Amino acid sequence: MSKTFSRDEVSRHNKADDLWIVIDSVVYDLTRFLPAHPGGEHVLIEVAGKDATEEFYSLHRHEILKKFSKFAIGLVNGEKPKIQQEEGAISKVPYAETAYWMGSKSPYYNESHIAFKKAVREFVDTQLRPHAQEYEENGGKIAPELYQAMGRFGLLASRIGPGPHLKLVPNLPAGVKPEQFDYFHEQIAHEEMARLGSSPGFSDGLGAGFVIGLPPVLAFGPAEMKKKIAPAVLLGDKRICLAITEPYAGSDVANIRCTATKTADGKHYIVNGVKKWITNGHFADYFVTAVRTGGKGHSGVSMLLIERSEGVETKQMKTSYSSAAGTAYVTFDNVKVPVENLIGTENQGFPVIMFNFNHERWYIISAINRSSRSVVEESFKWAVQRKVFGKPLIEQPVIRFKLAKMIAEVESVQNWLESITYNMTKMSYKEQSLHLGGPIALLKYHSTRVAHNVSDDAVQIFGGRAITKTGLGSVVEAAQRTYKYASILGGSEEIMADLGVRMALKSFPKTARL
Repeated sequence: MSKTFSRDEVSRHNKADDLWIVIDSVVYDLTRFLPAHPGGEHVLIEVAGKDATEEFYSLHRHEILKKFSKFAIGLVNGEKPKIQQEEGAISKVPYAETAYWMGSKSPYYNESHIAFKKAVREFVDTQLRPHAQEYEENGGKIAPELYQAMGRFGLLASRIGPGPHLKLVPNLPAGVKPEQFDYFHEQIAHEEMARLGSSPGFSDGLGAGFVIGLPPVLAFGPAEMKKKIAPAVLLGDKRICLAITEPYAGSDVANIRCTATKTADGKHYIVNGVKKWITNGHFADYFVTAVRTGGKGHSGVSMLLIERSEGVETKQMKTSYSSAAGTAYVTFDNVKVPVENLIGTENQGFPVIMFNFNHERWYIISAINRSSRSVVEESFKWAVQRKVFGKPLIEQPVIRFKLAKMIAEVESVQNWLESITYNMTKMSYKEQSLHLGGPIALLKYHSTRVAHNVSDDAVQIFGGRAITKTGLGSVVEAAQRTYKYASILGGSEEIMADLGVRMALKSFPKTARL
């Protein structure tokens, strides 16, 4: 801005028909905006001709200033704005980022991780975030071009780990080579997506079903199946989901009822049954589906790739977050599926289902703890800028104690998570199943308990704003409304806790006594 004004000059524009204010050294002429101000004219008239920085930040988020930048007419003489919010920048708020990104040393990350994180954050903030609130509020299928942009950027491929599939996309973020890519790159991708904190439905709509749906195909699908669908799904041209849960069977996978019966000529399966709470199911082109092809229990379960076709019907489910996630009730009514669409071996689908559970739970931990960290950042910012009883909220010992608890718990999850991720980079799949299944289950339980505690404390810090979907508390409101998803998906807290201890018992020494 080339024009400058003295504060004395600004003070003379203090009437309803001539109203200027200053926010962070920027002068705004709000005369034309006054009748349209959502909070009423009186609020602006009160600060006419004055510096309204403190009042503004007690009522609005920083991004509102971008929306009304057209009313900015200049700067105060000799002053520059002090409050900076750069898109894609690493936050300088204490504990807003994991320790390495705040300056600590780490044996886990290298230059490729730094470049990768910066590239993904910039993409999320510039390409995805501008659409987030619209989709979160209005729902609906996320535009194909937006999803395809993720695919062509390499972000979709980056969210399902290292492997040959990385060579099926033209590039990965920051030019990372497939042979360089490891689980820390993937963890970063999940964490950056989770930064879409006030739009959890939109975030999950951008491929949560893909993350758990494509891996079984890549690991167990026949070559022709992978050749046909993997490139299109990785590039974002097609969408895929995992369809296991039913109204009758959630964590109890062995009791699924959806049936697949072979035709007399043995060339097709006829599938009948229902699936429920299927993330991305309402918009999916492919359903990686658990079906019963044999008798009762684990040994009668198979996995099929079912294309959206005649007899496949999806209905949008109303859940705690936006319909942009595409959470669906799926009905299969005499659906004809070629036998070539079998994933793995008939009646041996249970190992296929279990194969990706550890990875799914690890992904959930990465995302929920990043979400909790965002809540910590929001709470820290608010405690510093909010004034009560004549002084900043942060000066209240009870508030500092709440922040201390939140920080300590989030950091405990992060350190355990990075230790597990490191072991994933050093272990084969078989070794991961043997050594990491229990710790991942326990960490998932711990991470969702932490999310519960962080959300609870943040609500108390923000007060009424924490139960308001828009404005200063929007991130906290979205978190406290939806964090329970993580405590259920991929295995409930109770099952995770029990599994973790049962896995530990397998290696409990028979000679151990007090």
